[in-house]
Amino acid sequence: MMNAQEEHGEGARVIPLKAARPEPEPSGLERRLASGLAFLRRRIAGEYEVDEFGFDTEFNDSVLLPLARAFYEHWFRVELFGLENIPAEGGALIVANHSGTLPLDGIMLTVATHDHAHRDLRLLGADLIYQVPLLGHLSRKAGHTLACHADAGRLLNKGELVGVFPEGFKGVGKPFSERYRLQRFGRGGFVGTALRSNVPIIPCAIVGAEEIYPKIADLRPLARLLGLPYFPVTPTWPLLGPAGLLPLPSKWMIQFGEPMPLEEYDAASAEDPMTVFDITDHVRETVQQMLYDTLLRRGPAFF
Repeated sequence: MMNAQEEHGEGARVIPLKAARPEPEPSGLERRLASGLAFLRRRIAGEYEVDEFGFDTEFNDSVLLPLARAFYEHWFRVELFGLENIPAEGGALIVANHSGTLPLDGIMLTVATHDHAHRDLRLLGADLIYQVPLLGHLSRKAGHTLACHADAGRLLNKGELVGVFPEGFKGVGKPFSERYRLQRFGRGGFVGTALRSNVPIIPCAIVGAEEIYPKIADLRPLARLLGLPYFPVTPTWPLLGPAGLLPLPSKWMIQFGEPMPLEEYDAASAEDPMTVFDITDHVRETVQQMLYDTLLRRGPAFF
């Protein structure tokens, strides 16, 4: 076999072959763009799954949680305490105070459990939320559902982490002068649900939401006209128009208390009004004391 010089002549110059260049690694922007395009393709093609309640984990992780996380980390600067009290698996019912004029506390609580306890929190919401088309649709996409015994029981029996705000609109819509004072915990429906499903109750105190929209008045005639539980007046709303919807950057703390096991009760206890009342009252007192303790720990509202 001839070598290169023999083939091309004695004086021929041999040109070495160049090594193939490695493909450049895609930049972070390119990766995000490719991921975003793949996400859109799957949405358009319908290649995603939702559970029986409408929970869309991909949409929640890719769209809803990142938006909420920006407020959680940079606006409210949330600090967590008692994370070890959230079980790593199995059904449990988180019972928290409710406040803030707009229910951002539920959204922040969802970010806390997802990012730090690594569990999706399935909140139980009022009827009004699911009567508003877009709000109700997004709420179900985020994994939440109607506050009813049937849905709550099914979630808990599946081993889900469920969250409830027993104060309802009376808590979230109370005036600023009554901040951090718990309202009635309803008729204790959440206790009956926990008893039937034999899951622990985890008390939770959320400090910081009371200051985001300080409610100084309530335009009740306008609220009735619009079919709302209240129409708030705050120092910024409606005076500043749309800008008044931006929440004030209060400092938040979320405290999870020790689980309250209910093994000593049987499912029939859920039908005993006195048992349900006693447990409800105990949970309420626990959350109220946790609120006072967490308020002292936080100090000033905005620093």
